[in-house]
Amino acid sequence: MAEFKVVIADPKTGKCYKHEVKGPEATRLVGMKIGEKLAGEAVGFPGYELEITGGSDYCGFPMRKDLNESGRRRIYTVRSQGVRNAFKGERVRKSVAGNTIYAKTAQINMKVLKYGAKPLGDDKAEEKPAEKKDEKAAEKPAPHAEKKEEKKEEKAEKKEEKKEVKAEKKAEKKEEKAEKEKKE
Repeated sequence: MAEFKVVIADPKTGKCYKHEVKGPEATRLVGMKIGEKLAGEAVGFPGYELEITGGSDYCGFPMRKDLNESGRRRIYTVRSQGVRNAFKGERVRKSVAGNTIYAKTAQINMKVLKYGAKPLGDDKAEEKPAEKKDEKAAEKPAPHAEKKEEKKEEKAEKKEEKKEVKAEKKAEKKEEKAEKEKKE
């Protein structure tokens, strides 16, 4: 059974919203191509009209609009989608996914064309109240924060030890000088 992570971009606010699509909703998306428009009901947002803008497969390879097939191919290309560090005119062989959604597509990117009655971000706010997050954060400090504090304490102890050793050496040198002066 197909399962996709859908990322919906809201052009008005500039925010993106994640949503998982499973079961029959996901099978409806199989075979659709980049640039196609679909009703929001297909992914659980009634009243919205969405457009597929891209995505990636299960290994993270990006989908390309100009590759007219499903699956992954190694293409010979210049600097463009899926190619970051190519100099001007340099051609690079890269693995990319085709523009058709298939069972091994992991993420689908969409943008909103027409807005529905219910805002996009509301469903997550109802599922996880902010109060519970605050309580959990207050109960447990992050484990990496504890490690950082321990490391800082260890460094401070080492510095103190070094200072003590230096002070002892200085005191010894002063004593040696004083003894030499007494002998002379």
